[in-house]
This record gives sequence, C-alpha cells and structure tokens, in this order.
Amino acid sequence: MKRHWTKAVIVVWLLAGLLPVAGTGGSAAMAQALERFEFSEPHLGTLVALTLYAPTETVATEAAAAAYARIKVLNRILSDYQDESEVTRLCRTAGSGTAVEVSPELFEVLSRSLALAEATDGAFDPTISPVIKLWRTARKQRQLPDPQQLAAARELVGWKHVKLDAQRRTVELLKPGMQLDFGGIAKGYIAQQVRDLLVRRGQNRCLIAVAGDIVAGAPPLDADGRETAGWKIGVAPLDKPNGPPSRMLRLQNCSVSTSGDAFQFVEIGGVRYSHIVDPKTGLGLTQRSSVTIIAPDGANADGLATAVTILGVARGLKLIEQSQNAASTHRTAALIVFVGSDGLTVSESPHFKAFVIDN
Repeated sequence: MKRHWTKAVIVVWLLAGLLPVAGTGGSAAMAQALERFEFSEPHLGTLVALTLYAPTETVATEAAAAAYARIKVLNRILSDYQDESEVTRLCRTAGSGTAVEVSPELFEVLSRSLALAEATDGAFDPTISPVIKLWRTARKQRQLPDPQQLAAARELVGWKHVKLDAQRRTVELLKPGMQLDFGGIAKGYIAQQVRDLLVRRGQNRCLIAVAGDIVAGAPPLDADGRETAGWKIGVAPLDKPNGPPSRMLRLQNCSVSTSGDAFQFVEIGGVRYSHIVDPKTGLGLTQRSSVTIIAPDGANADGLATAVTILGVARGLKLIEQSQNAASTHRTAALIVFVGSDGLTVSESPHFKAFVIDN
C-alpha cells in the first residue's frame, strides 16, 4: 500500500505528481477583502503546505497554527511509526479477546478502510502492516523477503478479522499479531480534517497539500480580489515525472490524490518492484503506474488511489463508478496510466474530463 510517511520531502512531493499553482481566471463578483497567505511545515514525513485567505496576517497565522496542531494530534492517533500512538496501542491487544474503545477519528478511519477493503475484495487492506514491514526491509536490503517469513506475515493479514461495534465505538483485532497500517488513506483523511477545521474558522478559501494528497476549499481570488473558477493543479506525467504537467485540473471543494511508483521503487534480480504492495502476494507491484483520483473528500481520494493502483484499469474504473455518491455535488473521477509492453496506456473515467483545463 502507498507509504510516504518517512520519505524525504522532495521525493514525496515529486512522487505525488501534483504541483499546486495559483488559480487564474474568475468571475466578476467581488469577494470580501482578503489576502493570500502560504505556510509549510514538516509533518507526517513530508512537507505539509497550506494556502489560505484571511483578512489579516494574525488571523492567517493563528489558523495555520491550529491546522498544524490538529495534524500532530491526528498523527499521534493514526501513525504506526510511534510506539505510543493510539493505533499502536490498539495493535498490542490483538488476539486478546478484548474489544477496545477508540477515539472517533480512529474508528472513522478504520471503518472507512474496512468498507474499502470489502469493496475491493481486499486489494485495499488496513491489516497489511506485517507484510509492509517486511517489504520495507526488503527494499533497504535489495533482497526479496524470506519466503517463510513472508508466508507467516501474510497469515496475519485479513480485514475480515477486525470486529467493529459502532454503538460502543470499540475495535477488536481477532488474530494474535495483527497490525494496522493506514498509509493508504491517512494523509488524505488528515488533509480533509485540516480543510474542515479551516472552514470552521472562516478560512474556507484554502488548499491543503500533504505530499500527493490535496484538498481544495472554495476557489482562490485573482489579483483584483475576484473569485476564480478554482485551484489549478498539475498532474505530472508518469514517463517524465520531473517534466511539465500532463494534465491541468481545476478544482474547488473537493480532493485529489495521486498514487504511483515514479520515485519509490527498488530493483531486485532485474525486476522493478514498487513500494505499493499487493496484499494478495505480499510483494511490491511490478507494473509501473500512476493513478490520480478526484473525489468529494480526502480519505476517499487517497484510499481509492491506492486501491485502483492495485486493481488495475478494468476493475479500477468499475470501482470508481461504483463509488459515485448521488448525494454529493462532486463526482468521483480517475486518470489511470500504466506502462506496458506497448508503452503508456492512459484511461479516464467518464467524469474526469470535467476537471481538465487547457494548460
């Protein structure tokens, strides 16, 4: 599954393939006098960038401080890298027969992860942590995991062995040794939480970028203070990730996430393996890919980007269409690029073109 939490900032940003730039164009309606402010801090193993509009620098600075404080709280809940995070403490109870009451945030992320696991028949699986940890070591050592160790780790993976009780907000991990990993959904969820916090504080014109997971609020303003048509986001091409964007997107009040292996991969025995692991094999994917998902919220975009990367084009596009929410004003859309024997194969879901603009 997608992992960026400990990679260097610039590597994460380029792998994501999403380069936010200022919005342009706009309507004739004049907005309240607001100034544009930009902030960045290292969190979650990457650089978290905030762009927001506020009436004064003091208001903007206080909003940014609240946003970064919220990120720290969520990281202490969801990170499997911290020995005393809430999710790590929960994993210590695996197989004990104990149902543990958890925070609303952990319960929500786990509930959404399990729903996606069911929808993808386990292609997305939040219990993949034992295999992920083996694969991290394999990438560092440039050696495939020991077959017996891999088989043992795979025995611990299985989303159906997680029991939730929504009324009591409890979680029980049924197998001893089970461990949770939210690397394929947490950054998008956290970015959405930050956007929601800023909106509650009155900064609804905002953009939150957590590596490849971006959540856009209301449109930015142009130089004359007029509302534009949305934030412009560039999608980097798979074949030239450092080159100019292959697509320019215009977004507002929705999220976009890109999953791919342009920078995070390892070659072992002449085979190129991605950092994205297939739960069914326990190994990194070997087909090069870049998947960009636009969705109503960050957790959906992040989770679907990971899932579609593993599912492939046909099953991935079917999942996207099944993910449409009739109650939402935004449609879910996908751009899927794979490298095959005949070169690049580019596929788009029916709604993707609605977000694409001329460079």
